[in-house]
Amino acid sequence: MARKRVTLADVALASGVSSTTASLVLSGRGAELRISEAAQQRVREVSEALGYRPNIVSIGLRKGSSLAFGFVSDTIATSQLAGDMIKGALEAAHAHGFMLFIGETEGDAKVERRLVNAMLDRQVDGIILASMFTQTRRLPSGLDHVPAVVLNALPLEPHLHIPVVVPDELEAGKAAARLLLEAGHRSIHLVGAGPGPADTPPATVAGRERLAGILEVLAEAGLTPASGHLCPDWLPAYGWEATRAIIESGGAGGAIITFNDRLAFGAYQAIHEAGLSVPADMSIISFDDYPLADWLRPGLTTFAIPHYDLGRRSVELLLEAIAARDDGPANPAIVHRLPMPLRTRGSVGPPRG
Repeated sequence: MARKRVTLADVALASGVSSTTASLVLSGRGAELRISEAAQQRVREVSEALGYRPNIVSIGLRKGSSLAFGFVSDTIATSQLAGDMIKGALEAAHAHGFMLFIGETEGDAKVERRLVNAMLDRQVDGIILASMFTQTRRLPSGLDHVPAVVLNALPLEPHLHIPVVVPDELEAGKAAARLLLEAGHRSIHLVGAGPGPADTPPATVAGRERLAGILEVLAEAGLTPASGHLCPDWLPAYGWEATRAIIESGGAGGAIITFNDRLAFGAYQAIHEAGLSVPADMSIISFDDYPLADWLRPGLTTFAIPHYDLGRRSVELLLEAIAARDDGPANPAIVHRLPMPLRTRGSVGPPRG
């Protein structure tokens, strides 16, 4: 049989004081209101002995706060790659005394609306709407009712007051191209997108911004990509196929920028099958810092998605919005771009010969 919940009235009765006195003591106001130290000590001891727990939800609602945020994602909770995004959000929320309610939609718009409404019904203080992959997307209704943040996605229809947190893919693309140029490469092939500025998979913010950064830096150096291979998906098989085509066309000796690490895994295989090696015959640089990138031989040089920092920053923005909401009209939405740190390993070297 379930144990009966201990109430404040139970603590007061066992302590021999009124419920008001017990409440004042347990809220830390006993000394302020001149309640005797003996009575305070008795209330605290009884409360601990009975296992009394205050009704945080009720207290929060009386104060106009549930002390909770909602985190609605597509597939982040079950993803090894993006688990740190939730970890960052959880730790930031807990550090400020907030709970984080997490719901996953598997990309179903109806489930997403239902989850957002469920969070609102529970009076959360803010909602984070998160995506596994950086993409453009429509926002569900209801986000105007509480502070909200869009995490790892850009609204298809820009919203006036909802901030966005994404990785800085543009700067990462620029840095990837610069790194290869500084290594001496002038023949640079693209696997996953390119060579034209519109040659990216549909709806992929990462692909579009990475490509824009790469092309900008190459143009500054008076170069264009040696070749570009737009892949139907960024999976190892397509990386293998594109790299094989590069080698067969005489591209060995140059460098490859793969648009994610899974494409790089396929590229490694094609290079080794051709009797060549990384980076002696072909350099490779990539993006994402997938867990296996460090296990390749040589390790893959790649730009990491800062999942933990993205999650943490999204909670910080909610806290800032809550602190500012009584100060006047909401600020215009801002896109916050977080740097993608470079993981330097062994896949980049000078051109062959």
